[in-house]
Amino acid sequence: MNRPNLAKFDPELEELIELEEKRQEDGLLMIPSENLASPAVLEAAGTVLTNKYAEGYPQKRYYTGNQYIDKIEQLAIDRAKELFCAEHANVQPHAGSQANLACYFALLQPGDTIMAMNLAHGGHLTHGHPVSLSGKLFKFVHYGVRQDTEMLDMDEVEKLALEIKPKMILSGFTAHPRAVPFSRFAEIAKKAGAYAMADMSHIAGLVVGGVHESPVPTHDVVMTTTTKTLRGPRSAVILCKEQYAKQIDKSVFPGMQGGPLEHIIAAKAVCFKEAMTDEYKEYQKQVAKNAKALAYTLMADGLRLVSGGTDTHLMIIDCTNLEFSGKQGADILAECNIYTNFNMIPFDTRKPADPSGIRLGTPALTARGMKEKEMQIVGQLIADLLKNHSEEQKNMTKQAVTELVKSFDDK
Repeated sequence: MNRPNLAKFDPELEELIELEEKRQEDGLLMIPSENLASPAVLEAAGTVLTNKYAEGYPQKRYYTGNQYIDKIEQLAIDRAKELFCAEHANVQPHAGSQANLACYFALLQPGDTIMAMNLAHGGHLTHGHPVSLSGKLFKFVHYGVRQDTEMLDMDEVEKLALEIKPKMILSGFTAHPRAVPFSRFAEIAKKAGAYAMADMSHIAGLVVGGVHESPVPTHDVVMTTTTKTLRGPRSAVILCKEQYAKQIDKSVFPGMQGGPLEHIIAAKAVCFKEAMTDEYKEYQKQVAKNAKALAYTLMADGLRLVSGGTDTHLMIIDCTNLEFSGKQGADILAECNIYTNFNMIPFDTRKPADPSGIRLGTPALTARGMKEKEMQIVGQLIADLLKNHSEEQKNMTKQAVTELVKSFDDK
């Protein structure tokens, strides 16, 4: 992007931004929580809207001069409701972690019990890990996957729910490669007398594209970030039934946040409009196709994937039988401009800072126009490098990555 004023005033920072742009252009971005926002989204995020303070909600502000801000935020709200077929939408949360906490505080009291996915099995820090504020303020009981299949056993989830009678059951994962059975989770929550909450941050784009079941019709409250598969700015949105609208809004402001980031809300509005197009829906279908093609290639070349594959946009390579940890493997790939992240696997015997898994996905590569053919190439490059990471192999991989991304420079 053209930044003449920044280049003139702060050339040091401008150079670093240019280097990051080049890193993204020259590499294979495969971290599942990252994607490539469109030029329109980036432009909306970099506007004079950042100058405006707008505590409150449309038509109910604590500052004057919000006549256009109100319309912009209302546009984002209306588009979010239409896109997800939601009764109510709050577009103000700055990030997914804050949005999750806002949902908890809207419906629960500190100390209440929440059921959620174990972090090592695919949950998120804000799903009750002890180091997170969520785990310090609420009592979490975690479910997980079976050790033999690395899949959820929903009968066991139901049994646990009926035994402990939580106030809320949270579904949705950050590092589990299989589809989330949202309808079943909602049924279990109803039987247990609990609120049904979903965190669909990773799969919101797949939901919009019709590739994955939506939790919105069956759940009381749904949170999603607006990046990842959704391909918007780094932020979040909360969707809920109308009966919980006032509680959610009050929990976000003044409960969790002060002034909303109206420039980012404008970027969300753009993202939501993009997500309503046929082109976007085809993109999401291709994300899923690419993930399956990549997973098949990796497994065909001898790598073990957690649960034996994927139903979504991501997968996790198990490095247990390799001679290095997931962190070391991710670092090896990064040396060759293939960017992934190290991750815990179910029943991991290693520590979180140096776990056994490598998490990777297809949203950003698909955004550049890559399809199944390219996934086969990428999968082969990854498998060859992890099995033989000599300097010669690294050099060959770097060259192959360079040649591949150059053919998609116009995407």
